Amino acid sequence: MNNELKNNEKLCVLFVCMGNICRSPTAQGVFERLVEQHALSDRLIIDSAGTHAYHVGNPPDPRAQTAALRRGIDLSGQRARRVTPEDFFNFHFILAMDRDNLADLREIEPEGHGSRLSLFLEFAPGLGYSEVPDPYYGGDSGFERVLDLIQAASEGLLSHIRKDHPGLA
Repeated sequence: MNNELKNNEKLCVLFVCMGNICRSPTAQGVFERLVEQHALSDRLIIDSAGTHAYHVGNPPDPRAQTAALRRGIDLSGQRARRVTPEDFFNFHFILAMDRDNLADLREIEPEGHGSRLSLFLEFAPGLGYSEVPDPYYGGDSGFERVLDLIQAASEGLLSHIRKDHPGLA
């Protein structure tokens, strides 16, 4: 995939965690809302997926949904799916929540794709964190912390996208 957008081409962003029920659907929801607030929904395609198939077809974790709803973000329409090799050709950005999932992505990464594969928190360097922690085995406060980290990285990502693609500014 060429990183230069052609006329009316949509920029495609994929968020990835392990099971696609906590962090990546939260990132999808937060980024969708931010993009909507900037009136760019018609210019971006946003999705999420997991590196493992544990929860394929399931909605996001109820705790993730509850935490997101407290901030006005509805995740209920999302369903977990697994990353496919085709995703590397269909998405401009594939953003892993942690190093383990980044390593898993690199194992299935086909040659010749044009996706930018990186850690999501690279777009929020001022936070002092490189990974979004998995809140699955923790309490409700973990989901709130994940939302805070994702919000900051989403703002950084959108700023980066608008800088690199002036047509979206």
